[in-house]
Amino acid sequence: MNDLDRHQQIIDIVKERPFASVRDLQEMLGVSAATIRRDIDKLHDGGQVRKVYGGISAPEGAASGRLSARYYDENRDLAVEAKRAIAVTAETLIRDGDSVIIHGGSTCFQLGVRLAKRNIRIFTNSMPLAAYLGERGTCQLVVAGGDLHREPGIIQSAGAAAPAFFATKFFVGTQGVSVSGLQESHPLLVKAIQDLSTCADQIVVLADSRKFATRARNIALPLSRIGTIITDDGLKDADAKMLVDEGISILIAQLNGGDA
Repeated sequence: MNDLDRHQQIIDIVKERPFASVRDLQEMLGVSAATIRRDIDKLHDGGQVRKVYGGISAPEGAASGRLSARYYDENRDLAVEAKRAIAVTAETLIRDGDSVIIHGGSTCFQLGVRLAKRNIRIFTNSMPLAAYLGERGTCQLVVAGGDLHREPGIIQSAGAAAPAFFATKFFVGTQGVSVSGLQESHPLLVKAIQDLSTCADQIVVLADSRKFATRARNIALPLSRIGTIITDDGLKDADAKMLVDEGISILIAQLNGGDA
């Protein structure tokens, strides 16, 4: 198989799925990892695929209609009004004296900003949030240990067990929501979410309505683990029914509410 044929096959693959890892492409095309990485670089430079952590996704505006995985720095500037409104609603679930876990991600960051001067104890694996709270907050702050992973913006040790921190609520964002559960492309985010979910009494998902149209390759948590989802008024009736059928409480954030 020549380069042009292989490149076309890779393009066809991302039309059918939201993400393909380097290993997936190796197995499908029967070539080395080095060859696949060179192919990815060429196709990314040509705008035909998008290079993401561990593999490729569809380029922006692809006809599939699915939203591809984004870097933290890119995602934080999308749907900001909805994220701030969701954070306003999420804050109402927190009482003074609570211990809470706030996961990495741009919507969770907005919640952390609102909690900076509250009399609460926060555990976070978000490097941007930890930096913000360290500089501007007065809350008690516990930061996850491990390596800094700049693409998702989290601090995580791949081999570490769940932290010895117990919270009333775990606030978590997600790349996508489907009947299968919370979805993520980044394997470290999957592990972090699964580990932290064992450290709290309740799991609260912060997800703007775009996330119900997004599909990623890994299931981080099944819907059965979720107690509450906070989203915006763009939530479709079919998605709302899916959540209600799973026994999940839905809170709709008002986009004109709050002062953030």
